[in-house]
Amino acid sequence: MKINKNGLRGLTLSALAASLLTALPAWAVDPFTLRDIRVEGLQRVEPGTVFASLPFRIGDQYNDDKGSTAIRSLFGLGLFSDVRLQVIGDVLVVILEERPTVADVTFSGIKEFDAELLKKSLRDIGLTEGRPFDKALADRAEQELKRQYINRSMYAAQVVTTVTPGERNRVNLNFSVTEGDVAKIRDIRIVGNQAFSEATLRGLFDLDTGGWLSWYTKSNRYSRTKLNADLENLRSYYLTRGFLEFRIDSTQVAIAPEKDDMSITINISEGARYVVSKVELEGEYLGKEAEFKTLVSLRAGEPYNAEDVTTTVKAFTDYFGAFGYAFAQVEATPEIDRVNNRVAFVLRAQPARRVYVRRINIEGNNRTRDEVIRREFRQLESAWYDSDRIRLSRDRVDRLGYFTEVGIDTQPVPGSPDQVDLTLSVAEKPTGNLTLGAGYSQAEGLSVVAGIKQENVFGSGNYLGVDVNTSKFNRQFVLSTTDPYYTTDGISRTFDLYYKTTTPYNEQGGDYRLVTPGVSVRFGVPFTEKDTVFFGIGAEQTRIEPGTSIPAAYLAYANEFGYTSTSIPLTVGWSRDTRDSALVPNDGRLQRFNSEVGVAGDTRYAKLSYQYQQYIPLNKQYTLAFNGELGWGAGLGGRPFPVFKNFYAGGLGSVRGFEQGTLGPRDITGSFIGGSRKLGLNAEIIAPFPGAGNDRTLRVFGFFDVGNVYGENDKVSLADMRSSVGVGLSWISPIGPLRFAYATPVREFAGDRIQKFQFQIGTSF
Repeated sequence: MKINKNGLRGLTLSALAASLLTALPAWAVDPFTLRDIRVEGLQRVEPGTVFASLPFRIGDQYNDDKGSTAIRSLFGLGLFSDVRLQVIGDVLVVILEERPTVADVTFSGIKEFDAELLKKSLRDIGLTEGRPFDKALADRAEQELKRQYINRSMYAAQVVTTVTPGERNRVNLNFSVTEGDVAKIRDIRIVGNQAFSEATLRGLFDLDTGGWLSWYTKSNRYSRTKLNADLENLRSYYLTRGFLEFRIDSTQVAIAPEKDDMSITINISEGARYVVSKVELEGEYLGKEAEFKTLVSLRAGEPYNAEDVTTTVKAFTDYFGAFGYAFAQVEATPEIDRVNNRVAFVLRAQPARRVYVRRINIEGNNRTRDEVIRREFRQLESAWYDSDRIRLSRDRVDRLGYFTEVGIDTQPVPGSPDQVDLTLSVAEKPTGNLTLGAGYSQAEGLSVVAGIKQENVFGSGNYLGVDVNTSKFNRQFVLSTTDPYYTTDGISRTFDLYYKTTTPYNEQGGDYRLVTPGVSVRFGVPFTEKDTVFFGIGAEQTRIEPGTSIPAAYLAYANEFGYTSTSIPLTVGWSRDTRDSALVPNDGRLQRFNSEVGVAGDTRYAKLSYQYQQYIPLNKQYTLAFNGELGWGAGLGGRPFPVFKNFYAGGLGSVRGFEQGTLGPRDITGSFIGGSRKLGLNAEIIAPFPGAGNDRTLRVFGFFDVGNVYGENDKVSLADMRSSVGVGLSWISPIGPLRFAYATPVREFAGDRIQKFQFQIGTSF
């Protein structure tokens, strides 16, 4: 025991002594009752934090074991760099040295990253303003910063940490970064291929050695995640072409000494190419062997295809699930004949037990109400498990557009072998959109666009939108709201309130206007999971405001029927959309039909339109697309079709290469007035942009367009159709979908207005 000069017995224990306390009895103190506990050295830490960590209180018996425990507990808080206990009589003094606190974190030399992104990565490892600091944490921070740079293929990045002490035991940290050059892929080699050329196999990869668009795609930057995905593409390519025993033997990534480039070598063994000899079923198939056989994708005499095996197993499992057998086991066992390069498959099935769904749980919807998700479910609680309904439920929730991720997990209920619980997990995304900006198109010039849209107002699933457009020829204010479940059966209701002023395109550029305020209500009735029928009624007024260069057709209509026309239109429509994507479709079909009939007011007319789109994937990269549009309008009750309801054609979204809205009839003033009949056909071959890899948000396309509009008394003649061919570019940019087109007319007539280069935001076909 150490005796102080003042005659007091004392015990000083540092962090090292904490581990040796019980091993050195010479330092021990005799047990005694604590009369008081004092804490010294605190600057920012609350005394209550210290007292809460001590294993004793005033009046308790103190001994060496409790002292050792106290030291370990205080060090475990991570707030102190040194802890000492001193006994003065029957008073225990806890002497602490606080770890410095991080006052500020700054970076210098960074160009590749935003500083806030790096601060977030350091925050995840515990280094941020206001947190305790030590050298080990600084080392971890340096490694984390280097990892961030390595993820972007910058292997030469160096990080130096400077710690500057400040007042009140605080420190300022500066991370000085020397980024160096990006390590680019110099070479990709595939060794061992015989059936396919190296160029063909490299074409499957998203990684490459770079091209003129690499600044955008960054495809020549190495990423382990991207390489793994490319290796899976390579493996899938072989396994779907008969190479049952294909394998990737090794992958070497060599970095140059300067760490500015690298080479990748992939060694493969192709193996023999196998043909399926036969497919047999074994096991229990619920007496429905014939139905299961129709689900077999494997065909005898055809090359082995791993996707066919996977598809067959999944189809069997799903079909079992449709009858309530959630845990059916299906195994495809190959029997390989290496002499003749043939393989037979035995599909063994064991349906196990039939189950029903006890409960459906929803996780991750912090904002969206449960009922918004549950009403999309087709699988019900306390009903037999049905894999088809579960999959449909998941797809319907995903199509809401409120979530970035949607997944369903099945869990057995403990103690109840015939029950399962379903857990739907979602990850919400922002569903509001505030826009304020300007746009430009050749047809309408400069326009200011503002809008606010919320697809999931207050988590209710309702839509609310306000749009304002100030373009040269079309100005509008639209307020729209939709309740997708106006009734419990899924009937939607939409209200529209609008005020539009339009100046249909004319050659002289007059200042006349058509002013149309109106209101409408529509109901959407889902007849099937893919088909929705719409019914609506509206009230609108169209006012012809004369001005310079007003078309004679408008003037004649106004002189006969008045400058102001009111209408009560009834609308009936139908839509079916099976496309795999609304923005960048590759497969599927879209059909839309709409009818509008003016049944009351100053106008009597019928207006019908139909659109058909078909997308056919030719392979992973190329898509063939067709679009057709028909329009028909006629006056009713002895009245002509209102000229302000005419269809227009020409330009983007119609026949490219001709100025927007300039096809069809003209009046005696030369103004383009559109027509009551419309016919348009478009065909496109779509491919990824050269150098963009498999990025489908940036695509090029070649197209052929044909179409025209006709007046109410004109004969629809194919001989009058205009047509064009050309190439285009589409890009889902940060400001919205962009389309550029360069077209050359194939069939044109005297007086047609040609515009070979055209562009616009948000146009399809």
